[in-house]
Amino acid sequence: MPHDVRARVRLRPGRERRVGGGHLWVYDNEIDRVEGTPEAGDLADVVTDRGRFLGRGTINPRSKIRVRLLTRADEPVDEAFFARRLEAAAALRRRVVSGTTAYRLVFGEGDLLPGLIVDAYADVLVAQALTAGIDRRLPALVDLLVRLCGARAVYLRNDAKSRTLEGLPLGHGFAHGGGPTEIEIQEGPARFVVDIARGQKTGWFCDQRENRLAVAGLTRDAEVIDAFCHTGAFGVHAALAGAASVLGIDSSADALALARRHAAQNGVEARCTFREADVFDELRRLAAAGHQADTVILDPPAFARTRAAVPRALAGYKEINLQALRLLRPGGLLVSCSCSWHVDEGMFWSAVAEAAADAKRDLRLIEFRSQARDHPMLAAMPETRYLKCLILQVIT
Repeated sequence: MPHDVRARVRLRPGRERRVGGGHLWVYDNEIDRVEGTPEAGDLADVVTDRGRFLGRGTINPRSKIRVRLLTRADEPVDEAFFARRLEAAAALRRRVVSGTTAYRLVFGEGDLLPGLIVDAYADVLVAQALTAGIDRRLPALVDLLVRLCGARAVYLRNDAKSRTLEGLPLGHGFAHGGGPTEIEIQEGPARFVVDIARGQKTGWFCDQRENRLAVAGLTRDAEVIDAFCHTGAFGVHAALAGAASVLGIDSSADALALARRHAAQNGVEARCTFREADVFDELRRLAAAGHQADTVILDPPAFARTRAAVPRALAGYKEINLQALRLLRPGGLLVSCSCSWHVDEGMFWSAVAEAAADAKRDLRLIEFRSQARDHPMLAAMPETRYLKCLILQVIT
């Protein structure tokens, strides 16, 4: 694994504060000049306009995020370096993860390994290399992961569209070992199947695990609507916790087929119904028909993938929460989630509050949650905190 530094990146005057404060990204418009002729994935040192060393990371001349820092120390970035980083990530998970065989082992910047995502599903690891720097070192990283975890197999999901921004090809497949691409996992009292080859992201949304369990504990005897239910995890957990009924709604026939399988696998199929429909349209239809529920869960995909999409996303969040509120009985619970990083907590809260005002419903906040503890958030990087989960009660 190469550890020689091929470039020196000098920042413009006054542009060192953010990076010097702990942020790991250096944007192209912050750079005065690059000394050397680096290729994508090479190591580069970042210095202030006066030459003071700020850190060392990988550079990609093709990317707007020009450098992603790996360390603030003048140290070799070699195999031993990555072994220490991976062991630190694994040690944190041993400390904060329990009751599941599915968790995020490496969360990119949150583990000081920008560009690397690794999820563990039983004895199989699923990895994503999202940057040129990580992609170049992926074979060595896979070897380190196998030695560290004793994984039976490592599957690569290098099909994220963000790779194209780094000039990287898309693809997926086993990098170590082999076997079936459907893996059974345990999450609290529930069992699920993860499709590591065709499922969303790496196959499972580990970031919602603690929220699913927290919400389930509030649903005993409740009539639950699980909107954007995907493969049914929120609803199955609710049924296992004693919900009277669960209606899951999603637009994906494939996801719903797996949701029905999950309900049967956990013995709750008699209380779970799944419906293929546009969620916005279906919630409006249910409200018009006078349907009511005790709990409505909203876990939509990201509505804003860019900053320019924020206004439209906020309108979408307001509308979906408005329809959910019209379905809830007094005393009922609204669980409203957003995974759009560009929509911050204040924006999201305002959208929900506006929906409540339009629906003429009074709300009180029971809990404001975020992503699971295996998705640690770097204090200096708000980008690492993206998931928002509001648990609210309709008072009247």
